[in-house]
Amino acid sequence: MNNIDPSLIPQRTLASGAKMPAIGYGTFGSDYASDELVANCVFENALMGYRHFDCASVYGNEDKIGLAFKKIFESGIKREELFVTSKVWNNAHSPKDLAASCRKSLKDLQLDYLDMYLVHWPFPNFHPPKCDVASRSDDSKPYIHEAYMETWGAMEKLYDEGLVRHIGTSNMTIAKLELLLRDAKVKPFVNEMELHPHFQQPKLYDYLKKVGIEIIGFSPVGSPARPERDRTSDDTCDIEDPVMIEIAAKHGIHPATLCIKWAVQLGHTAIPFSTKAKNSFANLHCLTTEALTDAEMKRIASIDKNCRLIKGQVFLWKDGQNWEDLWDENGVIAK
Repeated sequence: MNNIDPSLIPQRTLASGAKMPAIGYGTFGSDYASDELVANCVFENALMGYRHFDCASVYGNEDKIGLAFKKIFESGIKREELFVTSKVWNNAHSPKDLAASCRKSLKDLQLDYLDMYLVHWPFPNFHPPKCDVASRSDDSKPYIHEAYMETWGAMEKLYDEGLVRHIGTSNMTIAKLELLLRDAKVKPFVNEMELHPHFQQPKLYDYLKKVGIEIIGFSPVGSPARPERDRTSDDTCDIEDPVMIEIAAKHGIHPATLCIKWAVQLGHTAIPFSTKAKNSFANLHCLTTEALTDAEMKRIASIDKNCRLIKGQVFLWKDGQNWEDLWDENGVIAK
């Protein structure tokens, strides 16, 4: 198997001073990859040179990934060489449930601590895995800041106890983050968010950079294998964009690989998912080759279509809403 020296991979410096690899391996199988296959990819990718793994309780595969981590450590890779993230799901936002969920993730992953722990979504609204986008929880609620701060307080307690080395947010907006930063004792170290060339979120991106929160981008190649339920007729495809195809050809890489190279050079951390070793290797290898030119970066900046793919419809809380209400696009938190 080809491999890349992990020391060649760019690193992000968190507010704590800790280093986080600027590329991670996502572990959501998008409904088409079995838990065992994802876990095997985690093991193979660690041997390939990946050191950052993005997990979550709701993915339902952390117990299998734990077996992969055990094999990774047996291979000679040390625990401190890895950066492992997990996330608490929406049905465990209460302090008691959150602590229990974290401990279960640790047990399943066979780890003593997590490098990063995230609140997966700012909404407590539960829905079963693989449900239709029209599904709604009977007790769905809007974002309630007082409730979120109880959740964040439980995150801070885990941080104080050392079970998690860092805590962060995911799928947040500027309006929600402003309230969190006002009231939090421990500022989030990262925010995880959808980011790809057709959805660059420049306003939120610049805000996070300004306040010193590192950015992790999911769906970095536009999630071409995302579940059918997450697709809408007006979605666009990053890897079919003529600009991406042209620049990728110039560098001798696939447009999907170019998405990763662009993301890391722009300044955030990408967490691609693929079950094909050649793709995972290409994503890692491209970070060790010649950088994109300023002109190429500007051309990619120009193709932003504001095309959100993971819209979050299942988290809506009342009839007559559309998904934009989740994202505070007018700067006001919807009630």
